[in-house]
Amino acid sequence: MSVEVTRLPSGLAVVTDSMPHLQSASLGVWVGAGSRDELPKEHGISHLLEHMAFKGTRRRSARQIAEEIEAVGGDINAGTSVESTAYYTRVLKADVPLALDVLADILSEPAFDPNELTREQNVILQEIGAAEDTPDDIVFDHLQEVAFPDQPVGRSILGTPESVRSFQQSDLRTYLARNYCGPDMVVVATGAVDHRAVVDQAGTLFASFKGGEGPMPQPARFSSGSYLEPRDLEQMHIALALEGMPQRDPELFSLQVFSSVVGGGMSSRLFQEVRENRGLCYSIYTYHAPYSDTGTFVLYAGTDPGDAADLLTVAMDEIASAASNITQTEVDRAKAQMRAGLMMALESSSARAQQLANHMLIHGRPIPLEELSERIDRVTVESARAAGLALLERSRPAIAAIGPARGLDASAGIVDRLSRKAA
Repeated sequence: MSVEVTRLPSGLAVVTDSMPHLQSASLGVWVGAGSRDELPKEHGISHLLEHMAFKGTRRRSARQIAEEIEAVGGDINAGTSVESTAYYTRVLKADVPLALDVLADILSEPAFDPNELTREQNVILQEIGAAEDTPDDIVFDHLQEVAFPDQPVGRSILGTPESVRSFQQSDLRTYLARNYCGPDMVVVATGAVDHRAVVDQAGTLFASFKGGEGPMPQPARFSSGSYLEPRDLEQMHIALALEGMPQRDPELFSLQVFSSVVGGGMSSRLFQEVRENRGLCYSIYTYHAPYSDTGTFVLYAGTDPGDAADLLTVAMDEIASAASNITQTEVDRAKAQMRAGLMMALESSSARAQQLANHMLIHGRPIPLEELSERIDRVTVESARAAGLALLERSRPAIAAIGPARGLDASAGIVDRLSRKAA
């Protein structure tokens, strides 16, 4: 296997996968801290810190950071999730040392200039406003809040206008020092890279990230409930959640197969029955999002307000039906899609870097492709059905819906009946 791992004395892991056929490389730093690691007064600070990392260091201005990477034809970006934050770049082979230097600089020497902070707070307020104006986006934030009320894992990643405005330079430094620790960080480089060269450079550049592991986040507690927001829209946007499985659950792949069969694509049961056969919507799908200690199985649909009640009834009937009569053909198709996804990640240095980072943060080691394939192969019709049945029995549904009032009223009645039935 071309994957190599070195753990630095600080606990920070360096992982590379050399892909000799490429002339470019993807590099990134993944931190095992995200929005659920925030204290109540820190709502949104993970995302703000991600933004501020590009706004200047002691050695580079914000403009220099962008210009140095783009001057060599590269690009640089970042992203914040519930349980991790990533900073990544893609460059040509000769510019790997520059990319790694910039990544280390923005994390180890951020300036957090007050003027830049004010400007970036305003940028995030615009981002919050844009999300609020996009109902098929913000509905998922409301669903998360309903499914995990009064918990960090249930709060939106962006924060609120009030919380974002409140942060000072000292707040950013406190959060950074508490959560960006060597044992909770991984440097990944894939493509045209040399493992020893990356390790040697990372050992020097990331030497300041020491200490033990960051604090454990508050355990998640799934809850049923509903969020119904009337808006003058043409469509109803509905998102429904059931409690899923955590990342290390032995039956995780069985539930992933079940989710794919139910709503994973154009051949899925929901797409075929709800859209193709009944014409109740344009868009409908499901996915399963696992976290370290829980997970959510999510159904989304956009539909006419007059069809909302029928859609929910049919959709839940299809999910329940799959738990009892999912077929070998459906399981085989879902497993083929999962295998294809694994293989396709090997053809992209960026996708491969993300894949390896996820493995390290979740399992503490890269998972060989053969091992992942074996886990997929072990999924059977019986295990997929059992995962679906357990999903339906584990919790009552949580729901968020945005749209015209007449559709919300009908949806509320259906959800109430589904909740009583599940109980």
